[in-house]
Amino acid sequence: MRRTVSIQACAVVALALSLAAPLYAHHVKKGESTTLPVTTSSPKALDLYRKGMEDYENLYLERCNEDWRAAVKEDPNLAVGWAWIAFNSTNPEEITSARAKAKELATKLTAGEQLMVAWISKVQEGDFLGGITAMNDMLEMYPRDKHLLYLAGNWLMGENGNDQAKRLFEKALSIDKNYPAALNDLAYVDARNRQFAKAFAAMERYIALLPKEPNPQDSYGELLRMSGNFEGSLLHYRAALKLDPDFVTSQLGLGDTYALMGNQEQARVEYDKAIRFAHNEADRLTYSMQKAMTFVREGNYAEADKGYAEIAATAHAKKQNLQEAQSYRHLAEYQTDDSTAWKNLKLAEEALHHQSIISPSDRNEEMSRILRNRAARAAHSGNQALAEKELHELEALAKGSRNRVIQSSYHGAFGTVLMDQKKFEAAIPQLEEDRDNPFTLELLVQAYYQTEQTEKLHEAEAKLRGINVPTMEQALVVPATRAQRPHI
Repeated sequence: MRRTVSIQACAVVALALSLAAPLYAHHVKKGESTTLPVTTSSPKALDLYRKGMEDYENLYLERCNEDWRAAVKEDPNLAVGWAWIAFNSTNPEEITSARAKAKELATKLTAGEQLMVAWISKVQEGDFLGGITAMNDMLEMYPRDKHLLYLAGNWLMGENGNDQAKRLFEKALSIDKNYPAALNDLAYVDARNRQFAKAFAAMERYIALLPKEPNPQDSYGELLRMSGNFEGSLLHYRAALKLDPDFVTSQLGLGDTYALMGNQEQARVEYDKAIRFAHNEADRLTYSMQKAMTFVREGNYAEADKGYAEIAATAHAKKQNLQEAQSYRHLAEYQTDDSTAWKNLKLAEEALHHQSIISPSDRNEEMSRILRNRAARAAHSGNQALAEKELHELEALAKGSRNRVIQSSYHGAFGTVLMDQKKFEAAIPQLEEDRDNPFTLELLVQAYYQTEQTEKLHEAEAKLRGINVPTMEQALVVPATRAQRPHI
């Protein structure tokens, strides 16, 4: 498994530091050290911080939070500990306070640590360019720190920067050819490019390196599912749970796999187990959304409506407003009536502003998805003026950020509006900037057909039919596409 959080939802990160890392602050010039130092006066805090990084690298995603919380309790001035709490926590209030604490302490840190704090805080606060600059400066300062290379690659993967991420993983593996974390994520990049033979070879190495850890089995299960080998996927998820029955992401993986196989009843059984044993409220709500999606896959929209409405209410009560917004957006996505969808998208937007503690990064990314849906719905209903209005708002959001998630939302929405206007030639370059989205791929197939680009049509259609990811877009587009005869 690789976790997608943005600085939540958009990036996976793990940083295991050298055992020789200095205990006290000092300023390091480029070339003086190969690994990023940690500033602390407490050996126990340093040990706990490192344990958290090791747990994160092995995808024990709640246990590492506990390690970092214990570390900052031992040394409240451990700024990078606060930074990683801000990065990985799912509690909006904790994220906000931890980020503020890390920034407050940053002036007492080494230059490299300051860049790490700046990277995390700036991206969360919506200063995407500033965050990228800090990341690049950090990598330049420690070009031989394999863990920093991995961290940057993970983040780029979450931002749809697969090519750049691949280069960083390969560089990390040139430093240590048996570095498990980089092997894991490099396999994901290969699988996304549908180079499954390479991905599976990396998974075999990953399992051999960490035979007693559940995540290699979990990752192999996910990649097999992406390739369409559902039975193999189930075997590896069960193997992960045999190694650690509390590795809840593998329990979720069983539910996701059964859902993609079409066995929604069994999927709900597996999802219920994941919900019961979820390690935090945000995960519990996310798993519940996956369960509600099984009713969409069955065409039981009344039950799906009930499920998503209940999740939104629970999320609101628990002050998990991002999940509240996501629930309303999902509720809108499968509606056949545009006005009903619009009402739910309005509720989704309102949820993002119930409290100020949602990070600007999370708010802007989710808002970009809401605006994309609103532009598409307006165009579908024939209200071109409203579609243009929503598109302009999304364009302004995209122009103010280098965030690739927001960029993809904008290009996908623009291409959708152009397709409704039957401007096929103009739509294609926009849609090609968002070619991993099933909604977009479906439109690209149509655009290529209308413009008689047969080779590209077949390539896009094959990719669309081969998507096996447990998302709402896949549920609404891919099964229906597979039921149709392919274009000749």
